[in-house]
Amino acid sequence: MGLLNQARVKTEKIIDILYEPLKEKLGKKPKTYRKLARKNYLQVAKKRRPSRKQRRRAIRKQLQYVKRNLSNIEQLIQAGASLEVLSSSQYKSLLVVAEVFRQQQWMYNNKTSRVEDRIVSLSQPHIRPIVRGKAGTPVEFGAKLSVSLRDGYVFLDRIDWNNFNESGDLKAQVEAFKEDTGAYPESVHVDRIYRTRENRAWCKERGIRISGLPLGRPPANVSDEKKKQAKEDERVRNGIEGKFGVAKRRFSLNRVMAKLPHTSQTAIAITFLVMNLSTLLRQVFAFFCASNSPHIFFGSVIYQDYD
Repeated sequence: MGLLNQARVKTEKIIDILYEPLKEKLGKKPKTYRKLARKNYLQVAKKRRPSRKQRRRAIRKQLQYVKRNLSNIEQLIQAGASLEVLSSSQYKSLLVVAEVFRQQQWMYNNKTSRVEDRIVSLSQPHIRPIVRGKAGTPVEFGAKLSVSLRDGYVFLDRIDWNNFNESGDLKAQVEAFKEDTGAYPESVHVDRIYRTRENRAWCKERGIRISGLPLGRPPANVSDEKKKQAKEDERVRNGIEGKFGVAKRRFSLNRVMAKLPHTSQTAIAITFLVMNLSTLLRQVFAFFCASNSPHIFFGSVIYQDYD
């Protein structure tokens, strides 16, 4: 409902701009009912918990207003108005509003809240809702990343605005490691979603140990060695989770202010670049401390962790 209200306001501004050169020719401006439309929107938007029926009725009204505005814009164009008087952002907004109206009308007619490539923001139409199921934030908005951690450095392997299954990226990430180093890794430490039968078989063929217990029912008796190995693998894997936390808390990855998709991707990539430069700086500092003062505990510990 709020998205349709924003679409209505944008189409009203576009009508005003297109009507101005044709004011003398047409005389009366096409009706938009903007005051009534805003009143109908606020009647439901100000309610704390509107019912499903009230929300659906409000959506139907906003759809009617947006449809009338789009029809008026088409009539103005047929009367001689040129879209060249619109700025690039206004023209883009017009295209986005038309697609939003199509999606919202389809969802209203079919009584559903899902549609392919659903637009949830007029200013950032490339963003898609991603259901994560986390406590407090079941749905997240933004780019989805697939990254790998190697020797303390973070590699941005994939970035996409649509939801995807990250388990399909494991093979490409391992092959990228082989291309850089000339050999496959001894082991890969992954989350549960990566531990598919296909990925396990692929790693086994190449002599790569994948972290985690085998698939299927847990065995009744697990040796202490396997338990220790699984615990150690999970401890190593926590490093990538920590990198995400550092990126969000210290390097503002959770506050990407860019609006365009390519500028947002650039900002995200630069964030990981700065993180890697910070890691390299710590390694240089640790090496300097270890070479000059080998008995300093702080320097020797850092040097040991990052060597």
